[in-house]
Amino acid sequence: MAEIQALAKGLKILNLLEHSRNGLGTTEIAKQLSIDKSSASRLLHTLANYGFVEQDDNSARYQLGPQLLTLGQHLLNRITLRDHARPYLHELVDKTGECAHLAIQAQRQALYIDQVESTAALRVESEIGTLSPLHCTALGKVMLAFADCNMPEEMRPFTHRTVTDPSTLEAQLTQTANRGYAIDDEEYNYGVRCVAAPVYDHRGLLVGAIGISGPAGRVTLERIDEFGDIVKETADALSTRMGYDARLQLSRGSGDTPAAP
Repeated sequence: MAEIQALAKGLKILNLLEHSRNGLGTTEIAKQLSIDKSSASRLLHTLANYGFVEQDDNSARYQLGPQLLTLGQHLLNRITLRDHARPYLHELVDKTGECAHLAIQAQRQALYIDQVESTAALRVESEIGTLSPLHCTALGKVMLAFADCNMPEEMRPFTHRTVTDPSTLEAQLTQTANRGYAIDDEEYNYGVRCVAAPVYDHRGLLVGAIGISGPAGRVTLERIDEFGDIVKETADALSTRMGYDARLQLSRGSGDTPAAP
């Protein structure tokens, strides 16, 4: 089917402005689209009338307009973490052979909102709706390490490996932040190891954690880094699907706005 040329050119203008930090003038846009200045001006005025672009009064340069933000917000409101995470949970199971979990923070705990089970006869499952402590689960440690989350007031021991000393936990969380994923080394349940990584949204805010759990005999200490890399890579892909732009966060980190962890 043939394109509507005027519409196509208008969309190309939006794409040009998307990649321009300081906006573009009419002449620049005309040159990049290989059209005359009067045609570019008419297109820009039409887009401005509908709020898709706006012109700076001082520089006369055009930038993206507020209508795009409105449309984007409608789209974002339809997006749910659980819906988008589902294929990534399946991907984790396929790559690791272990159960994959998705959690958010609720009531100062990690709330399991979805999981995909392993096909292995011996597997580690967590019922959806379960609340688990932050200080001794991989999903919970993600929330402590990568978000502005207060340390737990009480750190109950569940196994002899559970960290109950605040300073020791803080050191562990620093290590977690540096490597990009968290580990539960039989700290919540004997014979179970877990690995989890953070998921960010379009604002660069932590919205959840995704990870795997498996028997310690399969999730061995020798394979922790291997599993960690897989989980982190999957979490990064999910974050991108949620609109997170790591490059944008890094550029903000070099300016006045703090970068996300």
